[in-house]
This record gives sequence, C-alpha cells and structure tokens, in this order.
Amino acid sequence: MQLRRRARPLSVLSFLCFLSFPAAAQSPTPKRAATRAGKAAVKAAPQPSIDWEAREDSILDAKWPVRMPTPLPGSLLPANRIIAYYGNLYSKRMGVLGEYPRDEMLRMLDAEVAAWKKADPGTPVVPALHLIAVVAQGSAGADGKYRARMPGWMFDSVFKWAASRNAHVFLDVQVGKSTLQEELPALAKYLERPNVHLGIDPEFSMKNGGLPGKKIGTYDAADVNFASRFLQRIVDEKKLPPKVLVVHRFTKKGLTNYQNITLDPRVQIVIHMDGFGPPYLKRGTFRHWIKSEPVQFVGWKQFYKARNDHPRTTIEQILKLRPRPLYIQYQ
Repeated sequence: MQLRRRARPLSVLSFLCFLSFPAAAQSPTPKRAATRAGKAAVKAAPQPSIDWEAREDSILDAKWPVRMPTPLPGSLLPANRIIAYYGNLYSKRMGVLGEYPRDEMLRMLDAEVAAWKKADPGTPVVPALHLIAVVAQGSAGADGKYRARMPGWMFDSVFKWAASRNAHVFLDVQVGKSTLQEELPALAKYLERPNVHLGIDPEFSMKNGGLPGKKIGTYDAADVNFASRFLQRIVDEKKLPPKVLVVHRFTKKGLTNYQNITLDPRVQIVIHMDGFGPPYLKRGTFRHWIKSEPVQFVGWKQFYKARNDHPRTTIEQILKLRPRPLYIQYQ
C-alpha cells in the first residue's frame, strides 16, 4: 500500500507561491511528478480484497481503544463528531473554506452537518471552520522562513462566520522553515477564545531540510507535545474548556515516535488521515499510519474535487471504520 500512497496536491501552496515566486510555482516539482506517477499506479493497481483488509483490521483492532485521560467537562470528544471546512480566504485552490462565497460555503457546511446527523443520529455534530493561519510558501520571504502569517482581518472574518453557525474554529499552522516555538505565540490571542483550536501540518515542517512543496516534511512526538503543552497553559490560564489538537498525517515519516506523545485531559489529540484517492487507498492510509500507531482520537479527510477523491468515500463507508473518525475535514 505504501508504494501506491499519493501525496496531497501542491494546491495548498499554489496561491502564495504564485504571489511571491511565480516561476517556482509554475514549474514542475518532484512532488507533482510523484503525484502523476501515483495516479498512474493507482489506475494500474488492483483493489485489495475485502477479506485481506478484514484480516489486517482484526489484528489492528486489538490496539484500540487506547488508554486515555477521562474527558473533562466541556470536552468535544468523544461525545461529538466535528465536521470542518478547511481552507484560506486568499485562495479558491486551498480548500472549500475560501473556494466559495461565504453564504454558499456556509449552506454547504449546513448540508454536510445535516447529512452526518442523519447517517449517525446517535452522535451529535459540531460544525467547524478550519483556517490555514500560517501558510507555507515557495519563496523564502524577508526572514527566510518560507511561510506567510495571515492578517488579522482574515481571523476576524472566519470568527464571525463561525459565530453565525455556533461553530468552532481551527487554526492550522504550516511552519515551512520556521518552528512551532516561533509560530504559536503569535496565535495565542486567538487560541484564548474558548471555541478556537489548533491544527499542525507535518507535511510543511522542513526541520530536516528541503523546501515546502519539494519535499514532504515531518514532526516528532516532541513537536506534538510542545503544541499540547502550549494549549494546556492557555486552558489553565484562561480557565477554558479543553482544546482539540489536530495533527495531519499521510506518511510514516510524517509523525515519528508516536508512542512518546503524552496525553493530557486539557488537550484532545486527533491524528488526522490527510491522504486522498479512491476509498480502498484511503482506507489503506488510515490503516497503516493512523490505526496501526494509536495516539488518542482519529480523523478523516474528504475532498470535493474528483481529481483528488474519485470516487469519494461515502459517509456510510467512513462510519464503518474502526476506530471511529470523530473529526471529518472537507477540502
């Protein structure tokens, strides 16, 4: 399965790359070439048998449920399922959050929330907007960090939109050649809001060298623990309900030493299956990099564009997964 794994497309980077360094944004990259090769491999590869998948799942099921702290009052998980729209308001190519006009996007979110309620009426649904607040880019910028911090008006807009739906907000961080230690303090004033949570993206963490979009990055358990401790302090100081920390993952090296991640009731950690492809390929990614290396809670990425998810995994298929994905992100 790993050889058929496809990386996410470069579209997450494309808008800011185009603004800051058009030549680099428009030229072929190893990641684009790998994506094209991956598409060809998927077309040629036979779908694995359901019996084989069931046998592997039965072995991995023994790893779950994990031992975790008892949820504190106000915790979102595991009592709810979060349905989040992801993107950035500067670009229609980064995700559904910025792709459509506000009212149309919110109506689409309402429809997804209703669909999940109907499919699984026993699990309350919490809507969310997931904003890429620090965006990796193709040029170094003035400080050489290969990332751009989004302006205050963008946060204010997303907070207002979320309030209209009683929704939560996630702030996503793509550090480039920066670090969580440098980027999270700038977001602290937003994370002090009771309905604002955090997402961190290893794909664009270039701690081992390379450039965003040309090499897939990585985080270690130590990075996740730092982000968790940062949120824990905010929860304590501001007397807030527990935060959710989403960690994107679609490769083995995307998260190293997972077993060293420390759980704390003030922060609920979701390891989010961030890959794309037909259902069997996404199930394979989920099985190999999420289910086989348990941390706490799990998530699942859905793409609207057929070039990324074709056919798209249905809600009914997602509900059959074990452990249950409780954070569903639409891009």
